[in-house]
Amino acid sequence: MERGADAAKDQSYVVHMLDQTALSRTLFPVGDIDKARVRELAVERRLRTASKPDSQDVCFITSRGGRETFLGKRIDFRPGRVVDGGGIRIGEVAAIEMVTIGQRRGIGLPGGGPKRYVLDVDMTAGMVVVGDEDDLMRTSMRVEHVAWTDEPQVGPVRVQCSAHGATAKATTAFAGDAGTVDVTWDAPQRRVAPGQSVVFYDAADRVVLGGGIAAR
Repeated sequence: MERGADAAKDQSYVVHMLDQTALSRTLFPVGDIDKARVRELAVERRLRTASKPDSQDVCFITSRGGRETFLGKRIDFRPGRVVDGGGIRIGEVAAIEMVTIGQRRGIGLPGGGPKRYVLDVDMTAGMVVVGDEDDLMRTSMRVEHVAWTDEPQVGPVRVQCSAHGATAKATTAFAGDAGTVDVTWDAPQRRVAPGQSVVFYDAADRVVLGGGIAAR
């Protein structure tokens, strides 16, 4: 499986989990054309969605309610304490479920001080650990539940850790079996939140090799 022709609309990151069995039954009819051409074809066919605005971010979360309203209808929010690297309490958040690694705003800290970033979220303890941006950097990570689009393969790759994020160079190695992979970054990268999808591309950043879930 390869990236779509339209880099701005490429969806290969979110379908990386399709293996050869699934791919053999899947069609990507607009993968080799860009969005502008898709709209032209839609107009020619008089489709009512031809001029519909593009969806943004998570399309099923409305701008009116946002993430908080969407999640609040489905889970209970719990307050959490914010601590520094030494465990000293320096603030609190109203909903620990709304906090993610790397976040800087909305973490219950007063303005005017040094920039603090979320380094870890301990849901069990109800605790958010914050620190400097340098504290976020990692040289390696582990990826679990890896699905491969073809035969499992490791070595030099490019790794993408968000739907529209840039890839970074790394080297992968099996960690016991083909379903668990250790990633060693060529240059330190920000820590990836546990549960986040991590997708491997070939060195040319074109072919999807597979991907899995960031381990804790």
